[in-house]
Amino acid sequence: MATTQLEAAKNVQPTKRSGRSYPVIEGIRRGETPAPVIHETVVSGDPVLSIENFCLYYSAAKALYDVTTQVPRGKVTAIIGPSGCGKSTLLRSVNRLNDLVEGVRITGDMRLNGTSVYGRDVDVIDLRKRLGMVFQKPNPFPMSIFENVVYALRIDGERRRKVLEEACERSLKGAALWDEVKDRLSQSALGLSGGQQQRLCIARAIAAEPEVLLLDEPCSALDPIATLRIEELIHEISDRYTVLIVTHNMQQATRVSDYTMFMYLGRLVEHGTTEDIFQNPRLSETEDYVTGRFG
Repeated sequence: MATTQLEAAKNVQPTKRSGRSYPVIEGIRRGETPAPVIHETVVSGDPVLSIENFCLYYSAAKALYDVTTQVPRGKVTAIIGPSGCGKSTLLRSVNRLNDLVEGVRITGDMRLNGTSVYGRDVDVIDLRKRLGMVFQKPNPFPMSIFENVVYALRIDGERRRKVLEEACERSLKGAALWDEVKDRLSQSALGLSGGQQQRLCIARAIAAEPEVLLLDEPCSALDPIATLRIEELIHEISDRYTVLIVTHNMQQATRVSDYTMFMYLGRLVEHGTTEDIFQNPRLSETEDYVTGRFG
């Protein structure tokens, strides 16, 4: 699938305007890996995640090329770019979900709060406990609302009912879902609406107090009203968590994020504050992508 998506992305052609050239995109299309433009505002802060010359291969196919940057602590960072550019691959590399794909190998490293994500002594199960993950489509477990929320605590050995109840209420309130479900916690989570299910998945992700919350296009399967609720929720939880979100929606990136990374064909092109990326980018390629001239 990755190879097919990358091949499809190669057909995304910027539309040249008079006197306008795209040396970075043209170089990438020739197989080069130009140095990304990383704004000073990105590197001057305290990083929760540092990415260092990170490359990822699906067997012989290379999907990520020497990605180097950092994710500021306590902020929302959006990853944008055309389909097949490596957004979700990069996100899923943070909690090593790509390890589950046969033939995957990596070079370089990622460091979560200074600790290597890919070190030989890393316990991947423990790593994933430190990183909450929410996928494109809601994926509640076929169990009660209560058991969905406290699942991570259960598998970690917590059995005290009071602790579980407090964690459930705290997480559901954090996901702006408590008032809607507090009287039916024992009912199946599968009976919730799509938007409620996605907020339940966010509640489940934050129940274990993760260091970073990873969101992979969390609104792509939702209607506009449910999308608005999720975006409002991201604003609310960003006070307590670092959030890394993949989105194909430029307007959503401007609404929810503090920083934005623009990727193209597996390369990081530009990374800065969302305000700078959308209003004052340093590359013509970035400007024309975010304004819809290509992609």
